[in-house]
Amino acid sequence: MSQPEKTTQFSKALLELRSLILNGSLEPGERLAETVLSERLGFSRTPLRAAMAQLVQEGLLERASSGRCSVCSLTMDDILDAIELRGVIEGTAARLAAERGADADSLRACKETLAALDTVFTDTDEIDFERYVDLNATFHEQVSRLAGSAVIEREVKRASSLPLASPSAFLQGQEDVEAFRKSLRGAQQQHKIILAAIEAREGGRAESMAREHARLARRNLEYAMYRDRSLKDRIPGLSLVSAD
Repeated sequence: MSQPEKTTQFSKALLELRSLILNGSLEPGERLAETVLSERLGFSRTPLRAAMAQLVQEGLLERASSGRCSVCSLTMDDILDAIELRGVIEGTAARLAAERGADADSLRACKETLAALDTVFTDTDEIDFERYVDLNATFHEQVSRLAGSAVIEREVKRASSLPLASPSAFLQGQEDVEAFRKSLRGAQQQHKIILAAIEAREGGRAESMAREHARLARRNLEYAMYRDRSLKDRIPGLSLVSAD
């Protein structure tokens, strides 16, 4: 098998295995046998083993001393800590971007993304969720690059890969929840404040707003876990979390 083929098989195995975990098909604490998974997913053990190693890094799987992997069982504190960590890293990225000064082309690209985000909201309170998810992810990626640091960009990406910590973690399954719809409008306003602070070279303001912005995910998590438990089966990954 050529290297491109190996990469493709790894990517497919990673996507399918991650999906099985996030949609609850593989339950928290369930031990994973490579041979069984290989037959179930139709991949050879080499790309599957690599995919499992990646999911260990992402925090969705844990590896015992025996080498066997099992699906992680997460607590509320685990997710809250992950969200807080993302806020710290994204806040640092925003502050450094403001202090160092972002180039004009990059700032223009961010503004274009925010303008496109504005169009997903309508006067009738409807939201194009699929487009919002894509544009929201794009904006966060763009901001992570504004400081011009490969290290910062990598660490933002790493923090966002933690279970349920990504900027889009709670965007799926909330289309018909009024509280979540309102939170998206507030989130868009925060996007604009963050970018304005970066452009004005106000590092402290950019950092504090980026950290506050990440905490929207905390409020959405608490709503889903304690106020509307029906969302637990609709938001990918939430089935891994214990309410205790």
